[in-house]
Amino acid sequence: MTDFFQLGQERIAPGQRKTVDLPVSVMSDHTPVTMSAHVVHGKKPGPVMFVSAAIHGDEVIGVEIVRRLLRTAPMNRLAGTLIAVPIVNAFGFLNQSRYLPDRRDLNRVFPGHAYGSLAARLADLFMTEIVSRSDVGIDLHSAAVGRENLPQIRLTPKNDRLKKLGTAFAAPVTLMSKTRDGSLRLEAEKAGVDVLLYEAGEGLRFDEFAARAGVAGILRVMATLGMITMRGVPKPRAHGVLCSGSSWVRAPSGGLLRTLKASGDWVEPGSVLGVVSDPFGQREAEVLAEKRGIIVGRINLPVVNEGDALFHIAEPEQPKAAEAAAGDFDAHPEAAPLFDEDEII
Repeated sequence: MTDFFQLGQERIAPGQRKTVDLPVSVMSDHTPVTMSAHVVHGKKPGPVMFVSAAIHGDEVIGVEIVRRLLRTAPMNRLAGTLIAVPIVNAFGFLNQSRYLPDRRDLNRVFPGHAYGSLAARLADLFMTEIVSRSDVGIDLHSAAVGRENLPQIRLTPKNDRLKKLGTAFAAPVTLMSKTRDGSLRLEAEKAGVDVLLYEAGEGLRFDEFAARAGVAGILRVMATLGMITMRGVPKPRAHGVLCSGSSWVRAPSGGLLRTLKASGDWVEPGSVLGVVSDPFGQREAEVLAEKRGIIVGRINLPVVNEGDALFHIAEPEQPKAAEAAAGDFDAHPEAAPLFDEDEII
């Protein structure tokens, strides 16, 4: 029998689950703001894992993934403890914005400070209450508004434990990605907590493929950690592709973009990814791939300016195997420093 699990002022008994509201701030109209965490505390001992979403308030696909995860049958026979935080940045979520009210990016101010800015205080609260109690974490993200990401896991290079967990997650693509200053992933790893970063879908939108891949991947990681059994956990229908690098293809001119390739498509150098035309149809410029690889992200907006990032192409370590696997991505619904979306625009 495991002991009580403490989070904030609440104690959760073995075999119980409870939502804990952690005070963050009081808004200008005296409305209290909390960060809510749902704790599932198993009857048997095991690891403590956190799953977080909406560090950027417009990344709603992660909120849906957490909701679905908490309703799965394996949560009723858990060994260890799951801390699920579906909305870390409540300010951004309510305003449908990536940022906090002061325009700070929460994922650039970790580990935070208890007496700093609003962003610093929120980051400090997450580190103190969530990360410090965990052994491993999964942080859920999406592309920015107007862009989409193929479901992918981003891992810190040269970390064997993360590589094992990333393989278990079995996203269509796994990217090696150095940690960024001020990010949750960097500061958590400094504290001894390995974090997988899941990227999928588009800001302010749901994506069924991304949601199913996310839930199934988290369950497979939990099974690998011994928190649940594989009973009822979807097996991956395709082998994920390991990629060591990636690059963006940018607009050769401004105008209207007609995309010819989708996320998950395999491309070769010289492949025509799209065409940019002026509004009169008098001038057209082809958007060409410079490297071979898999399209793991792309813009969805037709109006582009010269230099805009249009297609994100990941470069696989084993190109032949990756080319064969790329055609199976659409049949895989259950199943890297890389720039953040606002930095590549």
